[in-house]
Amino acid sequence: MSGDIVVIAEHRDGAILDPTYELLGRARSLAAASGGEAIAVLLGSGVAGLAGSLGAAARVIVVDGPGLASFSPTAYQAALVPLVREREPALVLIANSGSGMDVAAGLSAALDLPLAAYAIDLTIDAGGPLATCQLYAGKIQAKVRFAGGRGIVTAVAGSFPAEAGMGPGSPVIETVAPAATDDRIRFVDLLRPEAGDVDITRESVLVSVGRGIGEQENIELVEALAAALGGAVSSSRPIADLGWLPRTRQGGKSGLKVKPRVYLALGISGAPEHLEGMRGAELIIAVNSDARAPIFSVAHYGVVADLLDVVPALTARVGG
Repeated sequence: MSGDIVVIAEHRDGAILDPTYELLGRARSLAAASGGEAIAVLLGSGVAGLAGSLGAAARVIVVDGPGLASFSPTAYQAALVPLVREREPALVLIANSGSGMDVAAGLSAALDLPLAAYAIDLTIDAGGPLATCQLYAGKIQAKVRFAGGRGIVTAVAGSFPAEAGMGPGSPVIETVAPAATDDRIRFVDLLRPEAGDVDITRESVLVSVGRGIGEQENIELVEALAAALGGAVSSSRPIADLGWLPRTRQGGKSGLKVKPRVYLALGISGAPEHLEGMRGAELIIAVNSDARAPIFSVAHYGVVADLLDVVPALTARVGG
């Protein structure tokens, strides 16, 4: 077993995604503690040019082939299993995205390695790797160690600063041909969400509303506050599911990932899937009547109160 920390890079439309940079930054510090290297693995077709964007890694392994042109769990697993088996890294870090969780589960089963999901922190001490993971919709945080000192981790987006993994560097670049596989999954098309009236990914101030709003007509109160703050209204998934706001206003893992300067969460409990899409905000303010709501674990400021009391008062104060 080596002390290496492997990061499976995610990319889309010719660009490395922020969760990869977050993991690379943490991989560097973990590798320094374990005496190994931070290694980025880049899979795809014609992706060699992206290797230069992974300068924070000591080594970049490019697995390039036509069978990897689009995501397929079968093809990705066939490419990664021999690589991980040969190098025996201490940890394999993967973004807690839809594709990332698919890959992580397959690797865990194929390599008989323990898997820690929904991680929000990672360290290495005398006892080996230690992951802090969210359980039960974020209501519990568990400390997880790995049998045998090795494991696979899926980390929640926004858990680590992306800037730490964006530094320049001159990594060693290796190119590996993917293993042949009988892949019965066929990529058909990529369906992109329709453009909405507001692009919440570009807003600097978001006032986001959750099920705690109670009734649809109360959203008018939130819209008035957003207007007073010069921001826009977004929502958690239940509000979009109810049709109270368009799906294009939904933040979170199953919606849009946002990084505003200010994120005001109103009546949002803070399930891991929602936190994954907004915890990168510079300033998070939460209002919730439940003092034990997980949203308070990531909020910089919190108010335990009924949002229907707080919102009108805050709007009047800002507007005045």
